[in-house]
Amino acid sequence: MASSKTKTYLGGATILAATVALTKIIGAIYKIPLFNLLGDEGTAHFQVTYTIYNLLLTISTAGIPVALSRLISSARATDRPVQARRYFSVGMAVFGIVGVVGALCMFFWAQGLADLMGDPEVAGAVRCLAPAVFFACVISVFRGLSQGHGDMLPTSISQIMEVGCKLVFGLTIAWFLDRRGYGTAAVAAGAIVGVTIGLGLAIPIVWAYCRRLGRDDPPAAVLDEPDPVSSTCRQIISIGVPITLGSSILNIITLIDTKLVLLRLQSGAGFSYTDAKILYGAYSKALTLFNIPSAFLTPVAVAVVPAIAAALAAKNALEGKKLIESSIKITNLLALPAGVGLCVLCKPIYTVLYPNSNAKGPALLAILGIASYFVCTYLVTNAALQASGHEKLSLITLPIGGVIKIGVNWILVGSSAVNILGAPVGTLACYIFITLMNVVFMSLKLRDSRPDFLKITVKPVLCTAAMAAAAAAVSGLCTRFLAPALGGGRMGGLVSLVAAVGAAVAVYGVLIIVTRTFTREDALLLPKGETIARLLKLK
Repeated sequence: MASSKTKTYLGGATILAATVALTKIIGAIYKIPLFNLLGDEGTAHFQVTYTIYNLLLTISTAGIPVALSRLISSARATDRPVQARRYFSVGMAVFGIVGVVGALCMFFWAQGLADLMGDPEVAGAVRCLAPAVFFACVISVFRGLSQGHGDMLPTSISQIMEVGCKLVFGLTIAWFLDRRGYGTAAVAAGAIVGVTIGLGLAIPIVWAYCRRLGRDDPPAAVLDEPDPVSSTCRQIISIGVPITLGSSILNIITLIDTKLVLLRLQSGAGFSYTDAKILYGAYSKALTLFNIPSAFLTPVAVAVVPAIAAALAAKNALEGKKLIESSIKITNLLALPAGVGLCVLCKPIYTVLYPNSNAKGPALLAILGIASYFVCTYLVTNAALQASGHEKLSLITLPIGGVIKIGVNWILVGSSAVNILGAPVGTLACYIFITLMNVVFMSLKLRDSRPDFLKITVKPVLCTAAMAAAAAAVSGLCTRFLAPALGGGRMGGLVSLVAAVGAAVAVYGVLIIVTRTFTREDALLLPKGETIARLLKLK
């Protein structure tokens, strides 16, 4: 029988996963028509703006939720609720200031950042996102507080608010500007105004909810004298800064890589500035789909940190091992079929969603599909290392992975024969290396809670291989016989895609049950696990 802590962790992950499902549906309603409205060139403007924003956002917020959730969870596990509240108050003061600084930098240096990226037209869009950095900082502190209490609802609320406002305000403004004849850079700027609006509106809602956290905690059984403010600040920074640096490294690399891809397409492969933007826009569309699997696995990484930290703080290594293994197994069960599915069905997926895009789009998605699995595995293994006190290891793996990515891209993107296809290859090489290093570090550092990687990986791989064969076969048959009967085009592709996905889901679902890849014990870890196990007749 699963422990209560494991159930709580997976319950939190389930809430966030449901939120991700909803936000991805809303996000698709937002991005697919937006990218078709913008075209490949306008999509490139949109992606460049977001790359700049993500770097400053990561510097401002990346370490906050993890550090606070880990410290607050550990304080509550050791019966120190007063210290848990001090972590929150100090975190809000420190990172509120960080958010203000980040927002001002993004606003006043917008043109310089746009010029640096080789796309001077996006300066206005960068300014539109500047207040979002401050809003995100404040929300991140609330997320850390709620996650430390094992409550994922505030995180869900803020995510839904952000994506909902992007849809309602962003898409409306973009459509209005396009109809008024504004250029693609201005339309892209209008589209992302919704992000700032959504985060700003989420703050009072999340604040009102988080005020209730901790009110029902029992009185401390021991004297709970909080640590001095200076000591509390040092604890938050000592955990948050390495995580921020690690995450920032990847975003800095992405920033460099964005400029590098645009540069090498022109200076190496010989494309014009306009053609380079079109190719990068097609790549950006594939990146949107590539990010979907990791978005669904991020809740597991978020929820596992406070759960493992609490188990290890209570000196329960066996519980920590179970939590780590369950998170990696969930990653394999979800990320493997998702990534392989994007690869095998790359052509119908890309052409159905983006019918008028560059012809290289499906090939870009195929490579990124495989890379998405390694991104998901990196996220979860990195979370386990962070929760167990080894967050500084990412400062070793991430820079090396980034250098690999930049090196591969410099060579391949600059080749006229490979050009834009070199960009996803660099991403794949980067995350394979980082994931393998995380596995090595976990094997060496987590001696008492080391997961059995072989046991939780082999069966999902075999089931996914059979699923891929079924998807490819059905897609091929439908494309050859069914699609022409429907007149071909986008509708024929959509029918073929739905049939292939349906076959893949059916084959994979049957196989993971028949081969006992998904067991009754796994089902019991989920909400309504008894019901799921009974319906699936798991023993």
